[in-house]
Amino acid sequence: MFLLDGSAITSASDLSNASHCEFAFLRTVDAKLGRIEPIVEPEDEMLMRTSKLGDQHELRVLESYRAEFGTGVVELDRPDVRDTVALAAAVDSTITAFRDGAPVVFQAAFFDGSFIGFADFIVRRPDGRYRVQDTKLARSPKVTALLQLAAYVEQLETAGIPVDDDVDLILGDGTVSTHAVADILPVYRRRRARLPRIVAERLEADAPVAWGDQRYSVCGRCAWCDAEITASRDVLLVAGLRLTQRDRLLAAGIATIDDLASLTLTGSTERPGPHGLSGGAGGTVDGIAESTLAALREQAHLQLEPSPAAGVPAFRVHDATALGLLPQPDPGDVFFDFEGDPLYTEGEPGDARRGDRTRWGIDYLFGLVDTDGRFRSWWAHDFHEERTALIDFLAYLAARRAEFPGMHVYHYAAYERTHLLSLAARHGVGEDTIDDLLREAVLFDLYPFVRKTVRVGSRSYSIKKLEPLYMGEEHRDSDVTDAAASITAYAEARELSRSDDPELVAEGERKLSEIAEYNAYDCESTRRLRNWLLDLGAERGVLPGTFVTDAPEPLVDEPTPLHDALTALAGDPLDPERSDDATAYALAAAAIDYHRREHKSFWQEHFSRLIAARDEWEDTRNVFTVTSGVVERDWFREGRQRSDRRHMRLRGRWAPGSSVKVGADPFAVYDHPGPYTLPRAEPGSRPAGQITVLEVDDDSLLIQETLKTDREPYTELPVALTPSPPPRPGTQVDAIAEWGQAVLDTAPGWPDDGVVDILRRRPPRTSSGEPLPHRGDGRTIEDVTAALLDLDDSALAVQGPPGTGKTYVASHVITALVQQHGWRIGVVAQSHDVVENLLERVVKAGLSPALVAKTLRSGADPDAERGYTVLPANGHGAFMAEQTGGFVIGGTAWDFSNPNRFDRRSLDLLVVDEAGQFSLAYTIAASVAARNLLLLGDPQQLPQVSQGTHPEPIDTSALGFVADGRDVLPPELGYFLHETWRMDAAVTEPVSRLSYGGELRSAAATTKRRLEGRVPGLHVVPVHHVGNATSSQEEADRVAELVRSTIGLRWTDPDAGRIDDPVSEADIIVVCPYNAHVAVVRATLDAAGFDAVRVGTVDKFQGQEAVIAIVSLAASSPADVPRGMSFLLMKNRLNVGISRAQWAAYLVHSPALTEYLPVTPEGVAELSAFIRLVDGH
Repeated sequence: MFLLDGSAITSASDLSNASHCEFAFLRTVDAKLGRIEPIVEPEDEMLMRTSKLGDQHELRVLESYRAEFGTGVVELDRPDVRDTVALAAAVDSTITAFRDGAPVVFQAAFFDGSFIGFADFIVRRPDGRYRVQDTKLARSPKVTALLQLAAYVEQLETAGIPVDDDVDLILGDGTVSTHAVADILPVYRRRRARLPRIVAERLEADAPVAWGDQRYSVCGRCAWCDAEITASRDVLLVAGLRLTQRDRLLAAGIATIDDLASLTLTGSTERPGPHGLSGGAGGTVDGIAESTLAALREQAHLQLEPSPAAGVPAFRVHDATALGLLPQPDPGDVFFDFEGDPLYTEGEPGDARRGDRTRWGIDYLFGLVDTDGRFRSWWAHDFHEERTALIDFLAYLAARRAEFPGMHVYHYAAYERTHLLSLAARHGVGEDTIDDLLREAVLFDLYPFVRKTVRVGSRSYSIKKLEPLYMGEEHRDSDVTDAAASITAYAEARELSRSDDPELVAEGERKLSEIAEYNAYDCESTRRLRNWLLDLGAERGVLPGTFVTDAPEPLVDEPTPLHDALTALAGDPLDPERSDDATAYALAAAAIDYHRREHKSFWQEHFSRLIAARDEWEDTRNVFTVTSGVVERDWFREGRQRSDRRHMRLRGRWAPGSSVKVGADPFAVYDHPGPYTLPRAEPGSRPAGQITVLEVDDDSLLIQETLKTDREPYTELPVALTPSPPPRPGTQVDAIAEWGQAVLDTAPGWPDDGVVDILRRRPPRTSSGEPLPHRGDGRTIEDVTAALLDLDDSALAVQGPPGTGKTYVASHVITALVQQHGWRIGVVAQSHDVVENLLERVVKAGLSPALVAKTLRSGADPDAERGYTVLPANGHGAFMAEQTGGFVIGGTAWDFSNPNRFDRRSLDLLVVDEAGQFSLAYTIAASVAARNLLLLGDPQQLPQVSQGTHPEPIDTSALGFVADGRDVLPPELGYFLHETWRMDAAVTEPVSRLSYGGELRSAAATTKRRLEGRVPGLHVVPVHHVGNATSSQEEADRVAELVRSTIGLRWTDPDAGRIDDPVSEADIIVVCPYNAHVAVVRATLDAAGFDAVRVGTVDKFQGQEAVIAIVSLAASSPADVPRGMSFLLMKNRLNVGISRAQWAAYLVHSPALTEYLPVTPEGVAELSAFIRLVDGH
């Protein structure tokens, strides 16, 4: 920002800086206005090096454009921004270049009187529009870079220059990250509108911006913030305290570290204080778990204690018992530390715009000391040497483990663990060895152990801040004193080593020696820290290894030879030019490994939850945090029970997105040490065992716990319920393996197979060779039927947005295929409910119930009325054998993958209903029973949920994979049902813009409807409130008002037989994001006499509709939202919620939800979509 003729001029860089920290930006403005002295920060050599590399990256891109377009590249000199004449000339030259159709404009200048900017590259597209491009050294797109691109797009639009729909970031590794302008501009315009406003406030002010001014955001990390945090004794002085926690403490009247340290949590009879603070026994701060608040208070108190000696922080053993979790010392123990340079590059980037990649980052030194303090190192000065160093390091550990089976590799913080994994992945060596080291707990991270056992009176728990506690007088005596200095010294040493001057080469060697000394010191520091912790335990009578039990057993088998063989065909996963066929092989390999990874990921996360602090996982989906509970029926046996059981009613809070049904078997988790100990549990683990859910409510549930035969009855209650394990895959693993073997046996060709066509992204293969029929004029059923009859061992997709009659179309297509062509058809889905619904609709479409069949799900009422034939267990084969023609049979992936129930490829067609929620892996498993596939669903509604982390997107839904990120299915791949019979056009329009690229429209029949006194469409209802996270009484009250004002209005829907019919409670749906808000809204409506209005989370209402839908978002601000804004603003959830409405939808929300800057490009796109929704465009 600068002043030009008395006016404030801002730039894209100012927007970026303000987005990081408004306080720091405004303090800089104050300094420029002479109100305060600027902060002079020490020279940052890493930043200087980064800037230099960035300039080189930009120059390479410019040279590639010069090579392609020659003199067609218009290169503009950047003028002095305070020289108005030169600036105007640069802007004129820029506009002239665009008017003349220049292929590329470099350093295009923009100035509109208040904003100034210079764009790296603006490139003419074949259609004549211009695309903005920016070069960034980063290896992933940053939000602030996207805002800069949007700024230049806006300037082009203002100048009347045609602008492309996308913008590009040309990243440092050569990849080009492309983003839709529509996904960025709404957020940019919100931030852009704010920038001149806050600058104007500064210009009008008399004093510098004050720390604590709630109008402006802070980062809490920069030099400006740090100075004020220290001066004001802000709560951010407390180690580990986050900005969101600071906001909640401030709302409770706790502003300083002293306030927090003196907070009374227990032993008081004080009544709840102001601002949501309860200062007495069980005192709380809204939004901060009691255990977390207690830990923060203790940390604050300790930081205020006087130091026992100069430079030595106070400390306290927080959990002496936990010191016994430290492994027993072993003569083979080693203490390990990496040194790495994130800015190291290798490989020629070539033409970065073509996707050529430069590989970044090297771990140039592996160092360790043994128990006697002897140092050993492995150097790597290029990627080949890095690979060799990794192999040699792992070989050293293997030999040492053979000699010392009880050894451990100690390190501090996660860098060593994560980089060993990334190095193994980069070089394709040692992955199994590192998995073994992790699984067998050979690597021991001292950082979480320190946080668990010791409180230190320091703002930081970095190992450097702990060293005064145990290193004594031994200080570093080398020039290299921290990690950043080490990286800079390494870069200088490598540059010197390339010199022809022996003295400079010798200087380089001296620097490398300094780095080695620094690394040796860090390894020795890790050894001394471990020994200090051992001493603390000994002083308290706690021996190391006290809680160590048997080594944990491997959770699951390792990858199979089939997986490895398919992976070998897949090529390099990082190759931007990887073909669709290579990607298909990679997906096939991932399918072979799918269930192993799903189970492995679940159990890793499960066991991690048993160790980690509860507030780290309480917001995980399907976690129930218990606040109170009673035993309704104590341990008992009755009937033929062989084990004792008890019933407990628990009250508490479900994590966002949770969906648990009666009959589920989550884990009941007890606080450590708990009523029992699990065999082979990791030391310090909370005990946990599976229970059965008997009843579920919004904030309570009834569970049944069974006593293991080797345990005595106990009285403790669980503190949480955590997710159930994934179901056993049964025959799916074998079915996928059979399919994968067929793919491998056919290579380099491909088998004729529907899933293969999906994975290869091939259009449906037809016997006629003709494209899919698209005759229109309401002939969708005929077109889909004809396409399926022409299908040649392939797959067809049908995307059905809300209310478009997806199930109607499917049921009539199925009926026609069975009745007229004798097809044998299977129906599979993620749930029994979905399968059974389609079967019922097939019967309604005219197919005989005798030809439609399914077995009962477990626990289903056998006497309930059903429209189709109910089969006995394993009755599939007998039913099919009895049929002389076509039929329909429903089941799950477990059924269709089972060769004892369905012969391979014995069905003509397998219909995958709700294929937008059915993973590719499940699709493969079920597909072996049929020749052809029909994928039916909508990937724009609720997505597939996966437990695991997979190397390829095999956990993506089948229909989502076919759509490949597009809002609307292309006609060459299948059918998009364009007309919704549910929503009025005024509701359809915003839903269509949000999720369907504007291609969804309302059927003519919807124009016959009328609601007295109420305008159709999406109505935005802002409700101001503060401090609400997962429930809002303010919004619940507003919902009740909307319901009250709607009940009794006259509703006309001739097709439903309703003419001037009063709206009833059954005509209204209320959709909430969180179970806690469901409970508040439910209670509020019940109290108002509206107990028949349906209220629930979005997953409860998929497939349902109502005259009026009310979507209430509950949270006050982004800082209050658990699990992040992506959950709350997910387009799929908003789509499902709004599209329940036939006539009108109401979006009840806090306006503050849009006042934030997301940290990822995906978050920017989500927020932009929400802004467009609430702004009505």
